[in-house]
Amino acid sequence: MRIAEITTPDLRLHHRETESHTHHPLLSEIELLIQQSEAISKNQPLPQSLPISLRQSLTRLSQLAPFPDNSFKLTIWKLSFRLWNACVDLSNAASLQSSSTSAESIANLRHVAADMLFLAKDVNGVPSPTIKSSLFYYRTGLVWHSLKKFDLASDCFERATEIVSKIDIAKISDAGEKKLFLDLNLARSRTAWENSDRNLAVTLLNRAKSLLFGLPDHYKSLSNQFLAFGKSSLSRDDDDCSLNDALRLMNEALDLCEKGLGTAKTREDTMEFTGMRIKTLRFISAVHLQKGEYESVIKCVKVLRNGGNGSDGPDQHASLPVLAMKAWLGLGRHSEAEMELRGMVGNKDIPEAVWVSAVEAYFEVVGTAGAETAKGVFLGLLGRCHVSAKAALRVAHRVLGESRGGDNGSRIRANVVAQLVSDERVVALFAGEAVTKERKAIHSVLWNSASDHFRAKDYEISAEMYEKSMLYIPHDIENRVFRAKGFRVLCLCYLGLSQLDRALEYIEEAEKLEPNIACSFLKFKIYLQKKDHSCAIGQIDAMTSCLDFSPDYLSLSAHEAISCQALPVAVASLSKFLSFHISGKTMPTTEVVVFRTLVTILTQDIGSETEALEFMLQAQSRSAKIGAECFFGSGETGKREQNWFAVTCWNLGSRCGSSKKYELCGEFMRLASEFYGYMDTDESAENKMMICRSIILSVTAMIALEKQNKSALTETEVKLAAELLVRAGKIMASSLSDGKDCIMEPEFIFMYTLIAYDIHGRINNSAFQLLVVKTFASSKSCNYNYLLQLGIFASQSPRSNPDVSTFALNECLSALIASTSPDYPTIALIIRKLISISSVHKGDTEDEETIQKMYKQAYRIMVGLKEGEYPTEEGKWLSMTAWNRAALPVRLGQFETAKKWLSIGLEIAEKVTGGGASKLRDYRGC
Repeated sequence: MRIAEITTPDLRLHHRETESHTHHPLLSEIELLIQQSEAISKNQPLPQSLPISLRQSLTRLSQLAPFPDNSFKLTIWKLSFRLWNACVDLSNAASLQSSSTSAESIANLRHVAADMLFLAKDVNGVPSPTIKSSLFYYRTGLVWHSLKKFDLASDCFERATEIVSKIDIAKISDAGEKKLFLDLNLARSRTAWENSDRNLAVTLLNRAKSLLFGLPDHYKSLSNQFLAFGKSSLSRDDDDCSLNDALRLMNEALDLCEKGLGTAKTREDTMEFTGMRIKTLRFISAVHLQKGEYESVIKCVKVLRNGGNGSDGPDQHASLPVLAMKAWLGLGRHSEAEMELRGMVGNKDIPEAVWVSAVEAYFEVVGTAGAETAKGVFLGLLGRCHVSAKAALRVAHRVLGESRGGDNGSRIRANVVAQLVSDERVVALFAGEAVTKERKAIHSVLWNSASDHFRAKDYEISAEMYEKSMLYIPHDIENRVFRAKGFRVLCLCYLGLSQLDRALEYIEEAEKLEPNIACSFLKFKIYLQKKDHSCAIGQIDAMTSCLDFSPDYLSLSAHEAISCQALPVAVASLSKFLSFHISGKTMPTTEVVVFRTLVTILTQDIGSETEALEFMLQAQSRSAKIGAECFFGSGETGKREQNWFAVTCWNLGSRCGSSKKYELCGEFMRLASEFYGYMDTDESAENKMMICRSIILSVTAMIALEKQNKSALTETEVKLAAELLVRAGKIMASSLSDGKDCIMEPEFIFMYTLIAYDIHGRINNSAFQLLVVKTFASSKSCNYNYLLQLGIFASQSPRSNPDVSTFALNECLSALIASTSPDYPTIALIIRKLISISSVHKGDTEDEETIQKMYKQAYRIMVGLKEGEYPTEEGKWLSMTAWNRAALPVRLGQFETAKKWLSIGLEIAEKVTGGGASKLRDYRGC
């Protein structure tokens, strides 16, 4: 504020004297600087050099003190007032520019003005110069305080205090001057408080008690300052020391209010003191609450509500029910706390923020048990006043809490919130563009809660929360995507609850809003769980037609189908996946893995061998087309894949062979030989042998199928079998040519020999038939049993070969005779077979002699044997057939030949017991 010049008659006289007085150069210099400050316009910044120059001039002027001339002092006095008024104008202009730098410069000018006034000291003719000098310092200190220059402010206040300390307070009658004494103490106290000198601040307030002068305004100011310090202590860290300080200061404020009521002369003062008292009591209650002194809180609240101790009526402040409720909660008396909370519903003066905070505080302590109360309070508030969407959001968020779902408490809270947010009045709070932010927030809160319960597999609560979140998505084009997303997650919830029809309804709604691969895939899952395999397979085609289709969904569909034991669906999915590979598209999964997965699925279902064979054939065809390394992969991975396909073909072929599915068996074994052929046969002789085994079993299955179907192999089939056997023969020959023993099992070599004989007999290659049998006979894998079977087969098959049969049987006979314990029944059988073959195929005389040698060989074998050791029936057959062979030569007059046969018959008969042989012995005389 500007300070008007003093215009008393005496002062005008002095003014005239001063004008006639020659100015001192320093005063002229100071006046010139003051004129510069007065000349600064509103838009110009204050030069920073101006306060410095004035301070320097004032310092030089102070060296001239004391000033004996009163006119000289009066000039300094007037210059000080001019500078002060210029500062006021500059300050008003600077406030419009919001310049902190200018504010500090102006404050420095004020400080210079105060120092000038102090330098002049007492001036005759000026009333109360000491008070005015103190006032300058006081107001300058207030400016420094506002600029948070507390050291400078403290200096000003202390200088002002020193000035007025020389005045006898008892002699002061002016109320304004009395007020200055109190204001100085309060200002010094505030500055000390800001400088963290709390003890000095409180001391100064206590010292101010002697400056009240029985004036109501003084009581008010001091009480308010005690209360302000108390509130400041309360806002600091919640430690016992701060709370005790706050309580002590507030009690001082309350005491001053009580005493101030006694000084009140007007109704306005009384009402003001009463309001201050009630306010202080409320803060005292808050301190007691923070200290945990809940009984004291209840007492304070009762006093406020009863309107005692000088109050005109009960206090209805909005904080009282909150204080009472929190105190009852602290005492563990939840029913009283609930009564306070519910009582707030009927108090229309309570702001929204207060009762929302109360609901939060109540629920924080009571927890799940208070969820219904929180909901009831909120809905009750809806009925009595306007409630904002933000308040509803806070209550819903608080009731839901930070629960992750899965426990009973979180289920209860979620149910309560679901009822709350589905109320039409609550939904209406979030309607309109003005609450878009709050609507998105409540949707997010409900959605996150639903997600938490979904992760905890609590699908029932999750579905309910997702459904309630849908209430807060507008039905417009912009939010179609969000609504579709909501329908999709609801579909997932009802899938988890196995309510498949309802899940299908939701996903169809989502598909109407936003058709995409996610919707299509969820429909696929529903059809799977409904075991509607045909619809599921049809949905696979629907997925591939989606714009955002990714092949990964086909792989995922296959996994889902396998988990549901829907193997046909899994096969259909992977088949579709495979078609993308064949078309040349880049896929996330390699082609060989898809084939392997398909075959693995099919092998789980007995009866699916035909389909498995189709995919195996496709795999073999693809590997032949694009190369084994490209198809199977390189390195160890490729080797493992090749081995898997080869072994799987072998196992499937074996399974089909055991089930007498010879056609499939033959195909699988042939494929096994192809897959084994891809593997590095140079590293492992076993791989070579597996090729041979597979070929042998493949051709064997072809022959078995021929017998099963009772239809001969076609010429093409015979040719294929011959080619396969040639390949197997070369592998075996190469392994034997290395000088090593063949590692193949003897039974496989025998099978090879037998089927090679059979197949080559069909193409009239008798020379190869004999060669293959001779090769087998010379191998270590051969034994007499195998030779016997070969001999009999060669003699009895439709395409018999007597040379092969004779060779095999003779080799077998030689082996048996050379044995340490000959098998005479087998020997007898072989001899009979050899005789029968020679008899059927005899030609010239050499054949006759060969037959006779066989009989004689049989006789030599019998010599020395015990009775019955050589089969009696075979002996009888030999003796009788030899005797009968003499009949034709006798009739033809070939007596020498007849005599030989008769002699052989009689010799053998001698070694045989039985009726037929006895008759021959009786014929000896003939």
